[in-house]
Amino acid sequence: MRRQRINVPSPDPDRDKSQNPPHSTEKRPKPQDSHSFHSERNVFLLCLAMRAVNSLLVQTYFNPDEHWQALEVAHKIAFGYGHLTWEWKEGIRSYLHPMVFALLYKVLALLGLDKPWLMVKAPRLLQSFFCAIGDLYLHKLSHVLFGYCVARWALFSELLNWFMFFCFPRTLSNSLETVLTLVGLYYWPCLRASSSRDPAVSRSWGLFVAALACAIRPTSAIIWAYIGLLELWFTSDRMKFIFLETIPIGALVLGFTFLLDRLVYGSWVFVPLNFLKFNFLSSGGDYYGTHVWHWYFSQGFTVMLFTFLPFSLAGIVMAKHWRLSGLIGWVLGLYSVLGHKEFRFVLPVLPVALIFSGVYLASLSNPHGLRNKKEQSSKSCMIWPAKMRWAVVFLLVTNIPMALYMSLVHQRGSEDVMNFLSREAANDRLKSILFLMPCHATPYYSALHRNIPMRFLDCSPSEERSIPDESDGFMMDPSGFASELAKNWSLPSHIVLFDSEERKLQEFLSLHSFKEIKRFFHANFKVDRDLQASVAVYALTAP
Repeated sequence: MRRQRINVPSPDPDRDKSQNPPHSTEKRPKPQDSHSFHSERNVFLLCLAMRAVNSLLVQTYFNPDEHWQALEVAHKIAFGYGHLTWEWKEGIRSYLHPMVFALLYKVLALLGLDKPWLMVKAPRLLQSFFCAIGDLYLHKLSHVLFGYCVARWALFSELLNWFMFFCFPRTLSNSLETVLTLVGLYYWPCLRASSSRDPAVSRSWGLFVAALACAIRPTSAIIWAYIGLLELWFTSDRMKFIFLETIPIGALVLGFTFLLDRLVYGSWVFVPLNFLKFNFLSSGGDYYGTHVWHWYFSQGFTVMLFTFLPFSLAGIVMAKHWRLSGLIGWVLGLYSVLGHKEFRFVLPVLPVALIFSGVYLASLSNPHGLRNKKEQSSKSCMIWPAKMRWAVVFLLVTNIPMALYMSLVHQRGSEDVMNFLSREAANDRLKSILFLMPCHATPYYSALHRNIPMRFLDCSPSEERSIPDESDGFMMDPSGFASELAKNWSLPSHIVLFDSEERKLQEFLSLHSFKEIKRFFHANFKVDRDLQASVAVYALTAP
């Protein structure tokens, strides 16, 4: 039996630049669709509701930066106490991102709502609002490039993908960078075959959002360098693009963040330069671990896509939009050059890959409608042949359990223990805390929200890499390290530690009159160390 060939229209403007110039301003009628879901307002409200629920379901610990580089810094700005890690002392972080949450904390304090539960949940709820904006712009970008059916299935893919569910609502700077990437891509003319908008106006917004993303995370320049080079190649007004748009808008955003950092740091600090020196010129990020060059291709990004991988690959081949799909390869390739690799670094291009998953899913739903995106309608996109039903069921049964397990179960002890300690502190049953665990293994003052003495094991990088930091020293010899620490400590009222080290410290804890008062489940399997199955809290029983 001959297989039916599915022809997907190529939105790639490279095929015929002379007949279809990329920045054509020819007025074209907009396709009309009365279906309510097509309304931007309804799409946004749907995404907002889903992301709000999503944020409340995220109750696990993923990456220390969610707390220590965002909320902890914001808490110090808003309330005057909190811990600043070595990055802030070296000036390689901008205060622009934490300031968003500092303003939220100030509002909560003014309203008298800075209670433990809300202090933990409110930042992620705010991030869910930003996420909904990103989801909306993914829908808009997919619609303008491929039509309504693809937009619908691209949004389905984004909302269902386990890693987007698990990571997007977190208060990582990468999450806000992802939102700005989706918003910014929508406004760049170089990604479209044609545009019914004034390309200068559209491009100016794209440049502003790109500059904002780079101010929040300097590595976002990797994404926007690719887009900027594309625009420079295809635009007919290169001088205007460079001198009247890129330079003024970039200088405006850079100047604003420069002044903000001067205000908060108390001295002139040029964050992008310091960031470049540490992460690229000195390979400082390698201090926290390295991976093989192909890690993003063989493990990292493939795990993030999970069961959407074959759908995204098929969609890339069918769509033939090499400019947009090229962005994925560009980002993964350049990040692969760096030794230190993390899942969150490539989060901004995960939604782009999921757009192509939407292309393939839409072809299963209505292959003939894809030939002309203007002819697509909400009714034609509701066709559900057997292949479509099986594909949707497959994606649901693989992504939902994964998303829920990672968000509700895996590594939840770190957050549960701080929720417990914050309630104890609110009831004046807590005087001081010592965290005998790897550095940054729990949230800190931003979760406790009480100015009491706390101590954790430092892991700041040093020039002498052969000398282990406190965190490594403790992990190599928990008993010996704790005994040395006890010689010069101010006796804490509580000690927090993982069960993997607890077994080696039983004699030490008994000797100093500490008794277990609470235990929290943490994980079913190990990640990069011995299994840390639970988090234990010990309290001092005798003065």
